[in-house]
Amino acid sequence: MLHWQGPSIVLYIKLECLIVPSIPSLQSCWNLFKSMWKKISKSIRNLLCLQPNRLLHRNEVLNETLHGAHRNEVLNETLHGANLDVHWVSSHVCLEESKPCMCNHSIKNLESVENDIAIEHNVGATGSFAHAVINMIGMLIGLGQLSTPYALERGGWVSSFLLIGLGIICAYTSHLLGKCLDKNPKSRSFTDIGQHAFGTKGKVLVTTFIYLEIFMALVSYTISLHDNLIPVLSGMQIKVPWAKLSSSQLLTMMAVLIALPSVWLRNLSSISFISSAGILMSLLIFISVPCTSIFGGVKPNHKIPVLQLHNIPAISGLYIFSYAGHIVFPNLYKEMKDPSRFTKVSIVSFTIVTALYTALAFLGAKLFGPEVNSQITLSMPPHLLVTKIALWATVLTPMTKYALEIAPFSIQLEHNLPASMGSKLKMIIRGCVGSFLLLLILALALSVPYFQYVLSLTGSLVSIAICVIFPCAFHTKICWGQISKPLIILNLTLVAFGSLLGVFGTVSSSKLLVQSLRRRAHHLA
Repeated sequence: MLHWQGPSIVLYIKLECLIVPSIPSLQSCWNLFKSMWKKISKSIRNLLCLQPNRLLHRNEVLNETLHGAHRNEVLNETLHGANLDVHWVSSHVCLEESKPCMCNHSIKNLESVENDIAIEHNVGATGSFAHAVINMIGMLIGLGQLSTPYALERGGWVSSFLLIGLGIICAYTSHLLGKCLDKNPKSRSFTDIGQHAFGTKGKVLVTTFIYLEIFMALVSYTISLHDNLIPVLSGMQIKVPWAKLSSSQLLTMMAVLIALPSVWLRNLSSISFISSAGILMSLLIFISVPCTSIFGGVKPNHKIPVLQLHNIPAISGLYIFSYAGHIVFPNLYKEMKDPSRFTKVSIVSFTIVTALYTALAFLGAKLFGPEVNSQITLSMPPHLLVTKIALWATVLTPMTKYALEIAPFSIQLEHNLPASMGSKLKMIIRGCVGSFLLLLILALALSVPYFQYVLSLTGSLVSIAICVIFPCAFHTKICWGQISKPLIILNLTLVAFGSLLGVFGTVSSSKLLVQSLRRRAHHLA
């Protein structure tokens, strides 16, 4: 979080999650900034005093967050991100003249400033319906697509109803987030909604889950990187005499070290440019599976089991992770020119994504049957060109994610550091902490190389709360007394359903993970 502490005013400036670079344009951002600044200056010229050494810092942050033409992906996939909470610091120096100030502070005027900012933001929103749909679809299609064929094969074709049902539920909870934002125009993010519903405790809880999901998702990405590097560089052998590591582990370390400098980036445009490459990789992976059937000669003639009930708790986490994206839906909502159409955006987007996931799950399960891997790319014939493209796309995708996913934490850390600390020292601390986190993620991924279980655990432990439990709880708390009893019952039922699914899924995936680790330890011994 960025902190300027002052007399009871908090301005929320966020890193946007949009994928389409034209929303908003650099010129529109600049115009919005100028109009906002005029109103703020006019309203608080005789109210607030700022330290001179804060003025440059504030302008840099506003420029960084509002002017980046490609900053839109910084909270994408994920993922996953945090607001920049800007608290103003009062002092004994006037805003413009650097003279002692005798200002009379007025809470009413401060509130009017906040309202003016909210109005200005709505005026500046330019996102169309089509842009919102494209952004939401691009945000939802990610790591989860690799495991849907595996989940369907393990759960049976009847489990596809769970996949579809979760898609419907997540579309509904996306709609609920829009309703929560309607109730409080000042709310601009998932954490704001949590704070509006349950106060500071709600915000802390939501923030904890956000960072936990980011961390666990990056571990899953790194495991995927390791697994797909093996067939990509199958003929390459690397040995380090003093390190008891396999060639694939050493190659994974090299790949992560290549991506390591990206976590030092402070320019949001550079980070989002890298992220856009990750979106392209996800689309290539998605297209590669049907191409295997069309051009590779692989026949979809395997029989899918009807139902394997004992596997349902474990695969439910894989299914729910595929729909993880609610953290950034409020940002999409706020960028829409007509927010009243957000519900339709959710319905269209989740319908398309659910249809694609279901088709991919059935096609992958029919193509490879019981031999289908937890990552569909590892089941494709290695000699095919389309397989090589898919494998390389899967390898490169994690390398494009590290800077993007770690950015919210790094930004919050940097701006929580003492104001007296120099900008270069702040950058060094931020980069070192980001590097440490990335190396910790690498160590965990190499120690727990079980993609399906880690991904399932992430879905059951974290994603189910963010996608189902929290939105229903937020809406019920915020709109209590204004919604019908059937709707309250529906929300509470979904909270109970999500909690049960999360508990059983977490227990099941944890047991499978522990069993796999024990077998691995016994084998190494």
